[in-house]
Amino acid sequence: MDPTLRALHLLALLQQHVAPTSGELARLLGVTPRTVRRDVTRLRELGYAVDASPGRDGGYRLHAGSALPPLVLTDDEAVLVALGLRTATLTGVAGSADVSLSALAKLEGLLPDRLRSRVEAVAATVVSLTAADEGEVDPSTLAVLALACRRREHAALEYVDARGTATRRDVAPLRIVHASRRWYLVAYDERRAGWRTFRIDRVTAAEPLGGRVRFDDPPDPVELVAEAITRAPYRWVATVRLFLAHEVAARRVPPTVAQLTPEPDGTTLVHLAGNELEWIARELVGLHCGFEVLEPPELRVAIRELGRRLAASTGGIDRRGPDPDD
Repeated sequence: MDPTLRALHLLALLQQHVAPTSGELARLLGVTPRTVRRDVTRLRELGYAVDASPGRDGGYRLHAGSALPPLVLTDDEAVLVALGLRTATLTGVAGSADVSLSALAKLEGLLPDRLRSRVEAVAATVVSLTAADEGEVDPSTLAVLALACRRREHAALEYVDARGTATRRDVAPLRIVHASRRWYLVAYDERRAGWRTFRIDRVTAAEPLGGRVRFDDPPDPVELVAEAITRAPYRWVATVRLFLAHEVAARRVPPTVAQLTPEPDGTTLVHLAGNELEWIARELVGLHCGFEVLEPPELRVAIRELGRRLAASTGGIDRRGPDPDD
């Protein structure tokens, strides 16, 4: 085998195995332990940090070095990385589109045709729907907050709320949640003594303050963000009874659209919020099930008006049977 190809094969083995010995590597590569040692030296010269542990239980271990060396990916890994880079252009992080496209161009330029066709097949059949008013997130701010969450340390935020008021918030960060191209920080607001969600695109500055944070009974960050998205600060908040079992309703209604509450009688309460009643009416009609509007009464008027327009545009109402999952 060509020495360069053998070194790349050795690199792949080091990435897949935990501390293999020179004997194990020699067997897998079909060479002698002396050749393995020589190839390890070649990898080190290329910038890979390869440690060797002596003794009976010793072996070689690949770890992070001071610089990023070339990577060796399997076919499946290469396809997933390429798809991930395409998706990263839609994350809402400022500059992510340019950086992702640059990295994607480098990767796809090296992909064999059989792998490039797999990536193109997925990309050609997936469509992303995004909103025009979603703010961009500063990647350095995102990194500071992510590190504060990981280290469980206090942080200070310069934050602009929905009304445009700028405030300083001293927080204990818990988790970052990504939902519908927006990034949210779930944190305990120390001055207001309560859990809050902060849209990270509204954080103009973030500073770690140090100090260890201890959470005695933290909330579920995903549930907290879902509640914030579906409840406030919208003009209208509707409560509707769906004549669906909770497990069926949960498959139809994403947690970022509405909150669901199972009822003892087998129905499900859904709480939707929006600035326009027509949007709420369309969401309910799109569920294709029976429902009862509990509040607000204005929603009933909006639904009747929507029904009249649909009937006028189609010449009648499409009466559908129950879905298979009902």
